[in-house]
Amino acid sequence: MSFIWPAMLLSLLLLPLRVALYRHTLQRRQRLAARYGSLGLAQDSGARNATWKRVAPPALFLLGLAVLAFALARPQAVVSLPRVEGTVILTFDTSGSMGADDMQPTRMEAAKAAAREFIQRQPPTVLVGVVSFSDSGFSIQPPTNDQAAVLAAVDRLAPARGTSLGNGINAALGAIEAMQRREPPHYYTNATAVPSPTATPVPEGTYVPAVIVLLTDGESNVPPDPLIAARAAAERGVRIYPIGIGSATGTTLKVEGFTVHTQLDEAVLRQIADLTNGVYYNAQNEQDLRTVYENVGAHLIVRPQLTEITSIFAGLSLMTLLLGGLLSLLWFSRLP
Repeated sequence: MSFIWPAMLLSLLLLPLRVALYRHTLQRRQRLAARYGSLGLAQDSGARNATWKRVAPPALFLLGLAVLAFALARPQAVVSLPRVEGTVILTFDTSGSMGADDMQPTRMEAAKAAAREFIQRQPPTVLVGVVSFSDSGFSIQPPTNDQAAVLAAVDRLAPARGTSLGNGINAALGAIEAMQRREPPHYYTNATAVPSPTATPVPEGTYVPAVIVLLTDGESNVPPDPLIAARAAAERGVRIYPIGIGSATGTTLKVEGFTVHTQLDEAVLRQIADLTNGVYYNAQNEQDLRTVYENVGAHLIVRPQLTEITSIFAGLSLMTLLLGGLLSLLWFSRLP
């Protein structure tokens, strides 16, 4: 336990003065009783009980003052408090097929609309980052609780080229690790993004309060292997929730006047989810996307935190003082 105002503990030195004053008052009462009211009777069990009653209220009053002195010093203790906390990396596929209009107005705009609703529902204790990937992956917004900045990053997303799930996962892991190291993020680069080699794998079955929401509408056709990237995420305790837009049977779409054939590789997306203890979702329309985002979010965790506990001591002090005063009024019709 520590104290914000430790100097206030010096008020405990006043308690012996209070004890001395009480003893002086008690002795004065005894002398007055001996002078004017003593009958010379031997002390029986009732008298002993009366003595106990005389001592109890002042003792409670003294204890209450001691606890109050601790409260004035504003004590702090490490307390494990449950709260909703975590990091969510929204990882968007920005391949050309995301411009298809089978979702209104387009797949990309539908995904962005659902993401905006998700972002606006998050409490300040949840950090949200945005990663974009096509044939490469890069972070466009490091994890933050500044919702305006995250929403602006989502608004900047636009369809681009091919699809590399591996680069998307690696870029998301890089954003998480940069946040944990408190380093400035590395923005767009043509180099292949890879997780930091210095990261230490966590014990199997351990999961950090960070998740990757991987939204894609196609199969990975650009290295690296997404399953290798998913294993790297699993080693770091990061769950991945893949969201597939479209169908595994494939469909031919019109994108800006071009004919594009796209199909989901659901087998790979399910493997990514299984490797990282996440869940795979399929979204056929904008409402499906909203439903998926409602199921993906931060977790209630218990984190040790240095917390001021003045209110606890103040409450105990108040109850002790009230009890002592109540007993004194009940038994002797006066305060101790």
